[in-house]
Amino acid sequence: MTKKAAWLLLALALVLVLAPAALAQGSTTAPASTSYDWIDFAAALALGIAAAGGGLGQGRATAAACESTARNPGAAGPIRNAFIIGVALIESLVLYVLVVVLIK
Repeated sequence: MTKKAAWLLLALALVLVLAPAALAQGSTTAPASTSYDWIDFAAALALGIAAAGGGLGQGRATAAACESTARNPGAAGPIRNAFIIGVALIESLVLYVLVVVLIK
C-alpha cells in the first residue's frame, strides 16, 4: 500500500468516525432562525491562506536568492538587498490581513 493510499484511507476513516456527531440533530429548543457569524470564519480562513502563501513565497524567494548568490558570489550585495526588500513586501501582505482580522 502506498503512502498516498494510506493517508486517503486514514482521512476517510476519520470522516466516517466524525460524521455522526457532525450531522446529529440539534436541540429542538433552539430558535428556528439561528444566525452564524461567518465573518469570523472568513477572517480566520483568509489569515490562514495569507500565512500559507506568504510562507511559500518567502521560501521560494530564499531559495532563489541562495541559488543566485551561489552562481555569482560577486553580486551577493545587490541580491541580498533585493531579497530583503522582497521578503519585507511578502510579509507586509500577511500583516495587512492580520490587521484586517484584528480590526474586524
